Amino acid sequence: MENDTDLDWPNLNRYKDENKALNLLEHDKRRVVFMGDSITEGWSDLYASFFSNRSYINRGIGGQTTPQMLIRFKPDVVDLKPFAVVILAGTNDIAGNTGPSNVKMITDNIFSMSHIANSYGIKVVLSSILPVYKYEWAKGIIDPPSTISDVNKRLKEHAKLNEMGYLDYHSSMVDDRPGLKKEYSPDGVHPNEKGYEVMSELAEKALRLL
Repeated sequence: MENDTDLDWPNLNRYKDENKALNLLEHDKRRVVFMGDSITEGWSDLYASFFSNRSYINRGIGGQTTPQMLIRFKPDVVDLKPFAVVILAGTNDIAGNTGPSNVKMITDNIFSMSHIANSYGIKVVLSSILPVYKYEWAKGIIDPPSTISDVNKRLKEHAKLNEMGYLDYHSSMVDDRPGLKKEYSPDGVHPNEKGYEVMSELAEKALRLL
């Protein structure tokens, strides 16, 4: 028999209490929510200064794929009434964390999140997927760099067509394999402190353009 944790597939309970507490505070009109997976979640741990003294809210959950994020987008983003949302998603879809996926499935889910945000007057920044040469936990995945390139191309096009921000982490962090530069990551997927420093600078620049 499944327990409550197994049934909460999108992990809606992860930030339930934090969201409730946040909504009791006086609303900050410059609030920005960072929606994502472990790359976003780890940002607060390895480069906490980025979130200090700013109205930045981290809503990353390790291992998540875009369908999970789409389900929790309303409580974890929209209900917080942010000025903007920065969406970084898709790498775990490519790795097959919740089953087979493809470029259209990934981008459809991200586009849906962006349109939900837009319908509530929330500014949107779509982030490129970070470079990955191979997933150590999913070595059977063939040619991640090509899939990442295809997703990023569609995200950039969608952002331009819909007057949304596009945050290109990939170009600044890719090596010649092409994968994530070793100085930015311990495992080729997740950033280290230096990697988050680069991401933080790029994110700040993107948000200033909104």
